[in-house]
Amino acid sequence: MRQQIPSGVPGQPPAAERTASSTMRRSSARYEILALLAVGTMINYLDRTVLGIAAPQLTKELGIGAAVMGIMFSAFSWTYAASQIPGGIFLDRFGSKLTYYFAMTFWSVFTLAQGLVHGVGSLLACRLGLGVSESPCFPTNSRVVATWFPQRERALATGTYTVGEYIGLACFSPLLFALMGAYGWRSLFFVVGAAGIVFGFVWWLFYREPHEHPRANAAEIEYIEAGGGLTRDERNRARASSSFSWSTIGELLKHRQLTGICLGQFAGNSTLVFFLTWFPTYLATERHMGWLKIGFFAILPFIAASIGVMFGGWLSDSLLRRGKSANVARKLPIITGLLLASTIVLANYVKSDTVVIAIMSVAFFAQGMAALGWTLVSDIAPEGLLGLTGGIFNFAANLAGIVTPLVIGFIVAATGSFVGALVFIGVVALIGALSYVFVVGDIKRISLAS
Repeated sequence: MRQQIPSGVPGQPPAAERTASSTMRRSSARYEILALLAVGTMINYLDRTVLGIAAPQLTKELGIGAAVMGIMFSAFSWTYAASQIPGGIFLDRFGSKLTYYFAMTFWSVFTLAQGLVHGVGSLLACRLGLGVSESPCFPTNSRVVATWFPQRERALATGTYTVGEYIGLACFSPLLFALMGAYGWRSLFFVVGAAGIVFGFVWWLFYREPHEHPRANAAEIEYIEAGGGLTRDERNRARASSSFSWSTIGELLKHRQLTGICLGQFAGNSTLVFFLTWFPTYLATERHMGWLKIGFFAILPFIAASIGVMFGGWLSDSLLRRGKSANVARKLPIITGLLLASTIVLANYVKSDTVVIAIMSVAFFAQGMAALGWTLVSDIAPEGLLGLTGGIFNFAANLAGIVTPLVIGFIVAATGSFVGALVFIGVVALIGALSYVFVVGDIKRISLAS
């Protein structure tokens, strides 16, 4: 059994234990925790995006047009964005284990309930409830990574759990389309919702903080703390100082690091939201593909995005280990990704379905590369305010979830085409790249005057 680190100098074991741990083989409990995050994130995105898969059938049965469906897609983000700051405060107060368990359970219940709706009102209510319930998820992910991983491993760790956003849809889209074909669109919500409820119990049983984990030995804990992991004493100070103040939010937003990455993440999320909401409808109506073809083609951009996420995280950590500054290591993959994501507009000018999917795959691969914003949150958040900082960041980022589905819905309703929608996505991606170039500035931890 691993010996507990006694009190003394904060975050430092006594000399005898440091000597012992230096010769001890380091355990790898942090990777078990990362696996939990990856599965949880996969279920999270299946729950929020299964409506996009069900949309072509659901709209016919419920009699919903493109503009109203854009509102349904957007409604999730109304409460999701509005709940980010309260969710971050809850996280700072009650910790990762309890916050994630409640979030997972409640969002899965709202997903399951969408399979029972019979009109716009009940569907809207479920989407709003889903948004509230999912709001603490990514601040919790960021906090867990900051707790369990040293700085030089955080980008790859963030990429690993973020890949769950894409790999779940890549792996399960053909199955979900087949399930919908056999049993109807309601079956999708029942299956995905039930899976989330079950995983909530798995999280509760297996998640532990580093000093409480039975398979994290002294060598691993020392390695995490030496690399800037959130130590036990820092967590206690964070909880003690987590009283909420609007002035703190205002002070955080005065720092260009936070405002810049918020704008950049809004841009990246705009591309992501298109693929998570309107993409199947785009293939069905703009490209006139059948269900089987959609089920096959739809997975390819998600596979590309999964590769992009892992490549971006690996590249960032690799640059950091080679001695490059945090400015280069963190910004370069994001800027490159946003610039490449803007090439999605090229799909407007080709006729071949194969070429269209290739363009979409490149754009989504690039968006995956740019999905490192949460790593920067871990790098810049003031001590004790990771939850609140993450809440502000995710609020701004997920305004894209409100704006993008609505803009696309109204463009399609007004023009009968997705041409203007793809132009919108490409322009926003360019704006995000410019934000990282000219706004963000140095990547360093924010120090608040208060």
